[in-house]
Amino acid sequence: MPEETALTTSVLKATTPLARPAHWGHDAIFYHVYPLGMLGAPQRNDFRAAPTARLRQLEQWIPHWQALGINALYVGPLFESTTHGYDTVDYFQVDRRLGTNADFAALTRALHAAGIRVIVDAVYNHVGRDHFAFQDVRKHGQASRYCDWIAGLRFDKRSPCGDPFTYDTWHGAYELVKLDLKNPEVRDYLLQATAAWMQEFDLDGLRLDAADCLDEGFLRALSTFCRARKPDFWLMGEIVFGDYTKWANPDMLDTTTNYDAYKGLYSSHNDRNYFEIAHTFERQFGAKGLYNGLSLYNFVDNHDVNRIATQLKHKAHLVPLHVLLFTMPGAPAIYYGSEFAVPGKKAPTSDVPLRPALPLPAAPHELATLIGRLAQLRQGLAPLRRGTYVPLHVANEQFAFARCLPMESVVVAVNAAAAPATLALTLPMWQDGWLVDVLNPGERFEVRQGRVVLTDVPANGGRVLVPQLRI
Repeated sequence: MPEETALTTSVLKATTPLARPAHWGHDAIFYHVYPLGMLGAPQRNDFRAAPTARLRQLEQWIPHWQALGINALYVGPLFESTTHGYDTVDYFQVDRRLGTNADFAALTRALHAAGIRVIVDAVYNHVGRDHFAFQDVRKHGQASRYCDWIAGLRFDKRSPCGDPFTYDTWHGAYELVKLDLKNPEVRDYLLQATAAWMQEFDLDGLRLDAADCLDEGFLRALSTFCRARKPDFWLMGEIVFGDYTKWANPDMLDTTTNYDAYKGLYSSHNDRNYFEIAHTFERQFGAKGLYNGLSLYNFVDNHDVNRIATQLKHKAHLVPLHVLLFTMPGAPAIYYGSEFAVPGKKAPTSDVPLRPALPLPAAPHELATLIGRLAQLRQGLAPLRRGTYVPLHVANEQFAFARCLPMESVVVAVNAAAAPATLALTLPMWQDGWLVDVLNPGERFEVRQGRVVLTDVPANGGRVLVPQLRI
């Protein structure tokens, strides 16, 4: 007998409105590019070579992104730096290893023409040691006019790099020099850079690196500054731990990275324990969810963590995992190459294996085809983009929930087992009729007196079902 689950505290015909005003971020499907790696740029900038227009190679990817259903591209990092891009040297120039400002402006025009918004990395917490302000301090010492640009600058101690002073860093990395964001001159400098990007590249938003380290007053000032110029400008913070509403709120950011769900998405498959991700979804988006109304940035890998094809113990779980990614509350994101199941494991002292050069593959890939189909469903079914979350069933290897708007609902079921599964669900307030599987066309299941039995949920697969009333 299949386990039967009743829903007693919520109803599928949800009436709770979004807590925040509607924004394009609720409808976004992101693709994340790490250009220095993806485009095969040298790992170190010599600051002498002529710019190489590698960014223009991304234009050939546009049809592929459209086929995936991508409508927002996150590009980062982008500006002149010494090595990996997060050690910024010049906020006003595209990294010469990638091309020129004109090259990036041409790319953004092509993307906008294709209906794809453009987001870039904003690395405001720290700069590289080659940045002019830090170099001036090295040259002039306490006489430098930029001393108060550097957070924690002290001349009574030497740095591990041999400087006759020490300073604050990002997590002890002395190649990343922390800026004093309470300094009005530093704030003005960064806001000027932001204004230049918005004007020159017509950007749609920023991903704020190390947002948990940024001064909250600066974040409020940045939010006010950007929204005054472009009311729907999107601001997302990289946050790993903590209550996301500390940063994502009406005065600061639109959203944050959802590292909490990231962990549960892969480990619930590796441990064959859907209770973990079900608990995360309920805590984040349930009837008393912490983040109802926020469209968090959901991902299964990125440039800092193992690629999902490596992280999962069983490659077959890529299917139910991506069904969850595209049907859970929030905005899904694909890291470049992971739609082709590209592997990558973080090295003890290097992230380079996560950021390989990748030409556009010529042959289609079954995972990319699935992602394109899921993106199509997400864009066509409003509850998957803006609906509330209602749990229906959870077991070790099976999980079902509904996404609901006042007049429209969708049921999602996933099965991580190696054999098909049968789920019996109770659907309060649901009229008699059918649930039609739009992920596996041609299959439907009768709903009678608020109950339905989903037979043969595919092994290592899922169903996405919409109601059809009995005629």
